[in-house]
Amino acid sequence: MIGGLNGDAAAWRALLSELRAPLGAFFRRRMGDRVDVEDLIQETLIAVHAKRATYDPALPFTAWVHAVARHKMIDGLRREARRPTAPLEAAGDPAGDHTVEDGAMRRDLSRVLSLLPVRQRRLIEDVRVHGLSMAEAAERHGMTEGAAKVSVHRGLKALMERVSLRT
Repeated sequence: MIGGLNGDAAAWRALLSELRAPLGAFFRRRMGDRVDVEDLIQETLIAVHAKRATYDPALPFTAWVHAVARHKMIDGLRREARRPTAPLEAAGDPAGDHTVEDGAMRRDLSRVLSLLPVRQRRLIEDVRVHGLSMAEAAERHGMTEGAAKVSVHRGLKALMERVSLRT
């Protein structure tokens, strides 16, 4: 590491190459088959390269690398937690039966959105409820995309202020 920090390119390549096996063992021991270990190794090596200036030569190098690897492992776990794990068949029919809670949620949403001017309400419904892109919603309402973004932002901000005062 010290050689690499001093500009020795061969030492730097050797260090990155030598880190692969211990990093692989570190991730496999903690993660098993849950994530792609090779991806975590690559991300860690990139982070070591990008953050090498933060290494203090007075401290143990292994502790510094361990901290970088641990952060990358946590990032990998977070990414994994966001991925759906149920098979598509288990999702059911998206147009299937709706529950009473669905109706209550739609009623509450309509009530809250009714606090806004009609044009702003419809724009928010198009973007946030119906899933139109900002450009599609802007075109539909005869606005520029920038104006639509501002309107949606201001409308949501106004709703947050109004609803938070009532609760």
